Amino acid sequence: MEENKDTQHEPETAAPAAEEEMSMADLLKEGEAVSSKLYGRDIVEVTVVQVTADAVLVNIGEKKEGIIPLSDFQDKKPPEPGAVIQAVLEKKGGEGRPTILSHKRAHERVAWQECARAFTAKARLKGRVAAKVKGGYVVDVDGLRGFMPLSLSEIGGAHRHYLPDNAKVKFYITDFSAAEHKLIVSRRQVLEEDENARRGEVLAEIKTGEIIRAVVSKVVADGAFLRFQGIEGFVRLSDVSWRKPEEDLKTLKRGQRVKAKILSIDRETEKISFGLKHLMPNPVDTLKQRFAYRSIVTAKVVSVSPDGAKVTVGERVEGFLPAAEYGHEAVPAEGGQVKAAVIGVNAQDYTLTLSVRSVEAIEDRKRMAQYLKGAPTLTLGQILLESSEDEGENG
Repeated sequence: MEENKDTQHEPETAAPAAEEEMSMADLLKEGEAVSSKLYGRDIVEVTVVQVTADAVLVNIGEKKEGIIPLSDFQDKKPPEPGAVIQAVLEKKGGEGRPTILSHKRAHERVAWQECARAFTAKARLKGRVAAKVKGGYVVDVDGLRGFMPLSLSEIGGAHRHYLPDNAKVKFYITDFSAAEHKLIVSRRQVLEEDENARRGEVLAEIKTGEIIRAVVSKVVADGAFLRFQGIEGFVRLSDVSWRKPEEDLKTLKRGQRVKAKILSIDRETEKISFGLKHLMPNPVDTLKQRFAYRSIVTAKVVSVSPDGAKVTVGERVEGFLPAAEYGHEAVPAEGGQVKAAVIGVNAQDYTLTLSVRSVEAIEDRKRMAQYLKGAPTLTLGQILLESSEDEGENG
């Protein structure tokens, strides 16, 4: 019975041994694959065995070790034993000579491949400003050196350096050749792309009639340009102010902050029309509220022309008395006063339209009403009695 038990346990102890043999075989096969790629000058992944003062020892298969100079890791922390890193064959070893590998060259080759992919796919990449040079910047692209001209560094280009050293930047590759080690990048394209997206979001959110804060960017003869969240709009001269737009336009200065009303939005052309006068009461409405239709005012005659007389009502309100509305006294005298009725408001020059004739008609109606009110009222009997008396006298 004891012998049977031992016999039954033999398969269980044989299985781990088989697995160990397979693992060793796989390891040898993997080592051969690494060696094959390595000597074929391909990029391989190797395991770090030891780090010394001047080198990193790695396992390259075939029970051999390769050496990577520690200087390959000068821009980053050296790897630790057990780490897997990329490398490429630099110099094949021999009797008493170790195999030399390069992590830096492997990294550069991968970086060139990534740049080629990004260039073809028109994808963005990240890097940092390594140095300022004449006409642009040297940009570090994952260990590679690219050039960014000043004209491609800012929106609209730049005439001098604005970016500090080690500034992180995003860019597109505009010209590329791994064989010639050519790498030209453009930050401007990224900035313009982001700016267009941002402008689209702003235009989608704002609405006609909305009150916003903007900055005067330029004043011209027929209006003013306002900049709102990076989008430039225009205020026509007629929308600067109600009364004296030419004079009020001169008070606007570049860089001045103003409130404005959005009058119209063209999202396709990204144009906005602004209004400044719309934040103030319309003088027409103000005059209509202050001077009701057919209300009586006393006006001072300023000047007289064949068309009529210019007058003032109080200190700041101007009016016009058409010749057809003079009344019985005909042409009023300059400097004199007239009593007139308000018959309208001129929306072009914001003046009252007055009429003396209407006042006379109103007063005539009042006198007639007063006369009728003061006359004796006769009854039917009185009327009949007076009628019979008249007949008797005639008889």
